[in-house]
Amino acid sequence: GRTFFFRIYDAEAKQYPGGMRDTFEIPNAEDNIRGYKGEKAYRLLEEDGVVASESPVHGGDILIGKTSPPRFMEEYREFESTGPYRRDTSIGVRPSETGVVDTVVMTQSNEGGKMYKIRVRDMRIPEIGDKFASRHGQKGVLGILAKAEDLPYTADGISPDVLINPHAFPSRMTVGMFMESICGKAAALRGSQFDGSAFVGEKMEEVKPVMDAAGFKYSGKEIMYDGRTGKSFPVEVFIGVVYYQKLHHMVADKIHARARGQVQMLTKQPTEGRARGGGLRFGEMERDCLIAYGASMILKDRLLDESDKADIFVCERCGLVAYHDVKQRKYVCRVCGDKAKVSSVSVAYAFKLLLQEMQSLNVAPRLLIKEKV
Repeated sequence: GRTFFFRIYDAEAKQYPGGMRDTFEIPNAEDNIRGYKGEKAYRLLEEDGVVASESPVHGGDILIGKTSPPRFMEEYREFESTGPYRRDTSIGVRPSETGVVDTVVMTQSNEGGKMYKIRVRDMRIPEIGDKFASRHGQKGVLGILAKAEDLPYTADGISPDVLINPHAFPSRMTVGMFMESICGKAAALRGSQFDGSAFVGEKMEEVKPVMDAAGFKYSGKEIMYDGRTGKSFPVEVFIGVVYYQKLHHMVADKIHARARGQVQMLTKQPTEGRARGGGLRFGEMERDCLIAYGASMILKDRLLDESDKADIFVCERCGLVAYHDVKQRKYVCRVCGDKAKVSSVSVAYAFKLLLQEMQSLNVAPRLLIKEKV
């Protein structure tokens, strides 16, 4: 079940108008470099600015050190007094990943510029949550890792590698998996491959004499013993040889949690997605569960306090949203003027956006507010 997971990182030294170009190097804090990531991040780089082969790396470590000129020439002129600066455009390991540098290749891009490609390998040992599948669409995730001594065993002392829930078969009707299991067992007993090609391969009837000769049942069932108690199970258990494959979906690539972090500019709500360190969406169905349970304080905490709580100013006289005039140092309602009585109200920022969007459609939403109890 152990596999190697590979990820390729690459960087190209581009040529820019005006004779400027990218440079592969170890960025130096003293060279007026923007986005410098600290000495620790570059510790694995060699003199040419590239990491050595077989170096163990972790999230945030720089694999290829690269600096680039400013994006725009205007930026250059603006900072001429402090001397010309360069940007750090180094390539680093993804935050949640780890591994060993497998291969380092220096080559040329299509434009003729210098280019580095680095392959990082990571040995993955199967863990709970990893996805596996047979060749019959019977996919599933690892639910438990049992000790070898606790596994059931046959009279010959054979323990299965995979235990599958029989409820996976009736509705999906993947009969081919049973046939493969029995044929795989017969092939192992016979010592030669079994041709399972559809319509033209060996027939299932040809399996029976092989099984009978070896003293096994054609049904594929055997008496098995509980590894924990040593007693036999009250019923026979179906056991055979099936080809299994590990799929690309591994829990190490999907595990994600967040406490505090970035928020979106428009909605002021947490960003979305693991790559951006985003929040986990507390959706409508989750909300319904809390409503049904009556947990109103948790509901307020999730949907307001820990999301996009904002204070807006509302005119008590007309119910329209007011604002704070910094110059006059007072709250202003554009409708009521001096007669306005403005109060602060805590709402979701998304609600404030809704009010403004309605106003853009020439609809004036008026809020009726009263003293908080």
